[in-house]
Amino acid sequence: MDKLMKVFGHLLPKLALHWQIVIGLILGLIYGLISANFGWGLFTTNWVAPFGIIFINLLKLIAVPLVLASLITGVASLSDLKKLSRIGGKTISIYVGTTAIAVTIGLISVNMLKPGNKVPQATKEQLQQTYEKDASNRAGRAEEVKDRGPLQPIVDMVPSNFFSSASSNRNMLQVVFISIFLGLGLIQIPKNKGKPVLDFFEGLNDVVIKLVDLIMLMAPIGVFALIAQTINKVAGDDLTQILELLGALGYYMLAVILGLIFHASITYLGLLKLFTKMPLNTFFNGIAPAQLLAFSTSSSGATLPVTMERCEDDLGVSEEVSSFTLPLGATINMDGTALYQAVAAVFIAQTIGMDLDLGAQLTIILTAVLASIGTAAVPGAGIIMLVIILEAVGVPSDGIALILGVDRILDMMRTTINVTGDATVAVIVADSEGQLNIPTK
Repeated sequence: MDKLMKVFGHLLPKLALHWQIVIGLILGLIYGLISANFGWGLFTTNWVAPFGIIFINLLKLIAVPLVLASLITGVASLSDLKKLSRIGGKTISIYVGTTAIAVTIGLISVNMLKPGNKVPQATKEQLQQTYEKDASNRAGRAEEVKDRGPLQPIVDMVPSNFFSSASSNRNMLQVVFISIFLGLGLIQIPKNKGKPVLDFFEGLNDVVIKLVDLIMLMAPIGVFALIAQTINKVAGDDLTQILELLGALGYYMLAVILGLIFHASITYLGLLKLFTKMPLNTFFNGIAPAQLLAFSTSSSGATLPVTMERCEDDLGVSEEVSSFTLPLGATINMDGTALYQAVAAVFIAQTIGMDLDLGAQLTIILTAVLASIGTAAVPGAGIIMLVIILEAVGVPSDGIALILGVDRILDMMRTTINVTGDATVAVIVADSEGQLNIPTK
């Protein structure tokens, strides 16, 4: 055993980061299945899961200083406000456009497969009973969100206190606003007065990037622990539970997964081919560690430091563009989440025997696009916004109990798509601004 560990220890540093993460993911999957089969749930929770929590916490720890430093320096470097508005306009337009496409793809997928018609009645009742309490809690939180005024997301974006905003990663959109605001202030004052402030944030940005490198040394272990704990939570101490759940909701999961794959392979690849000269293999090799991390953590925010580093170092996106597009994308660009919400809404309607006409499905598109923009400011985002979408088309919100059991698994996949979309838009915007230096290696 000792010899095996020594060999593994020598080989691991020589492997590319994404392969290290893949190994950690596979080993975590294997261990998770063994843990569920032999009833090691408590051991996994107490002695394995903490390493995953530490890893995520480290990434979250540097997310706010990274966004603050990179965005301030990025905006301040744009002495031309017209340039800033041009980059901002392109970024937001593409984000909204791809989200609308994602929702449409989700609706097509779920209407073609009709997974709601394939769930046995006994399974429906069992799922409703099992997740009834959790569904009720989510519905209550969604009601609070729904009661907000139409301009409340804009109000929430503008904080009253900088330090309270910077104290929580849930307030990332506020941090983005503060960073742009401060960057604009630096543009407006004489360069000699603004230079000390700018030098400070440039130094902070360099330090944070180095910290990302250090944190990523722990990535294989962190991913191992996260995947193991995910399986542990879904399956409990009985492997048959997860197998029965996956069997019952197989067609629903298939509708979501096919939609996500189609969106990534058609929408993103199509946009890269049409609007950039970026080779697709270069793009996916470069962004792979961020994708794998997004899959493991289910958090665009936690993955943001790695996404920025990979886009700049491995895809050739300028810091000026990446520092603006990626933090914004991590907060408002939720293509995978929006697609999933569309599929889930129609699936629940099909399951309870409701027929959603064209008008109702157009309402889903509009609501999901708007919801994806405001998702980041809402705790428990995806499911809570799904409740609002359900109520917008008259589907009982307690139907979410049907899908909560596999939500974590699908969350991993849709977060991967979210991060891929952010990187795609960053490359497109950088290329359009002449700020894309495609690596030749």
